[in-house]
Order: sequence, then C-alpha cells, then structure tokens
Amino acid sequence: MNDGGGLLETGDQGRQFDSLGKVLVIIPTYNEAENIQSIVGRVRAAVPEAYVLVADDNSPDGTGKIADELAVEDDQIHVLHRKGKEGLGAAYLAGFRWGLEKGYGVLVEMDADGSHQPEELPRLLTALKGADLVLGSRWVPGGRVVNWPKHREFISRGGSTYSRLLLDVPIRDVTGGFRAFRRETLEGLGLDEVASQGYCFQVDLARRAVKAGYHVVEVPITFVERELGDSKMSQNIVVEALWRVTAWGVGERVGKVGKALGRKPSS
Repeated sequence: MNDGGGLLETGDQGRQFDSLGKVLVIIPTYNEAENIQSIVGRVRAAVPEAYVLVADDNSPDGTGKIADELAVEDDQIHVLHRKGKEGLGAAYLAGFRWGLEKGYGVLVEMDADGSHQPEELPRLLTALKGADLVLGSRWVPGGRVVNWPKHREFISRGGSTYSRLLLDVPIRDVTGGFRAFRRETLEGLGLDEVASQGYCFQVDLARRAVKAGYHVVEVPITFVERELGDSKMSQNIVVEALWRVTAWGVGERVGKVGKALGRKPSS
C-alpha cells in the first residue's frame, strides 16, 4: 500500500490497464425530488461525456417522474424504474446489471443527496486509468466530512476500522459509497452472491475486490451532509452491517484455522 498525497493503493500496482470506455454514473433514488435535478445536472457538467442512470425505487414524492423529464431532454440520462423500496444494495445491483448489459466500461456509484460531490468525479476517473476500483475516501489524508454530526462520524469511522481489522482489508474508508468500477472488476466480484444492503453492501464489494487481488485505489473526497430531504440511514442498516461483518470475519478465521489443522506435516 502506498500513501502519497492522500492516495492509498492495494493490490497489483504494476499492471497495464486498458482504456476506460463509456462511463455510467448510477444514482439510486427514493424520495429525492428535491435533489435529483441538481445532482444530475452537476454530474453532466462535471463529466460531459458521462451517462447517468437514475435507479428509482418507485418514490412516492415523484422522483421518478422528474427523472423521466430529465431523460426526455438529454439522451445521456436514463431511468430505471423499480417496483418499490428494496434498499441501496439492490438498487445498485440492478443498476450494475443494466450498465453491464448496455456495454459500459466504467460504472460509478454516487448518492443522490449531494453528499458525493460530482465535481470530484474526474479525480476518481483519472485514478481508475491505473486501477480496477477507485474509492472516494473520507478517511485518507486530504479527505474530510462537512456538517456531519459527531455520532455519524463515529459510526462511519468506527465501522470502517472494525471492518478493516476484522476482515483484514487494507482500506481506510470501507463503508464509503462514492466508487468507480471497471466493468471487468464488477464481472469478477460474483454479484449474484451479494445480498447485503446499506453500509454492509459497500463493505461486501470492497472485501471481495481485495480478496480477488484487484488493484484498489483510495482518493480523498469531501463528503457533505445533505441539505434537503431525509437521510436513509437507520439502526437496522447499522445492525445488519455489524452482524454480517462479524460473521464474515469469524468465518474467514475459522476457515484459515481449519486449513492449517488439515495440512499434512512435511516429510
């Protein structure tokens, strides 16, 4: 792992990488009518060549309708209407499958509430030219959070530290959701086996990428607390993350012990 100017890397750092191809920014939404027009406009301004997919979980506040109107005006904007609220992980998985089927070379995770700054997306895409996966990180040098209550920062920092230590994953911001994947990376992560949601979904993808030997890079970002709408964070999401991460960590350690005990002594 390197630490230079806030950029942290893990995995094979000596590979040659193919060109990126078309970029798809996936923005899951549920009741984001106040934010969706602004965030999509900012993405299109920050990276004009990028395409946007709004994955809407049948928002009662009309977010999907607003997204449809944006798509009519701009052929680089698409909308994926889902039947109902099934969680962040399910929305991203649906968006990934849509993007992979359409042939996009890069798939980006981004929140709809403005906490992920679209103006920082070029930094992630530049880093992806030499990586398999790039994480926008709040907890590397140069990364920061703005207007976050202390209890949220404690949960996020604590969750990342707990996951990093228990899963032996050398990533500072394991729970962050501003990420850029190469399509080949997603195809190699076993998405059909992913069933986790929320924070846990992000931890799951990160650990899979590291265990698969992919070159993962963290770049510093500024995370800004939403100004409009309600946060989707809940106690259930935190509890799910805690028990799943614990189960994964214990399972891996038991597996390692089993392998060690099963080895035959050398002759």
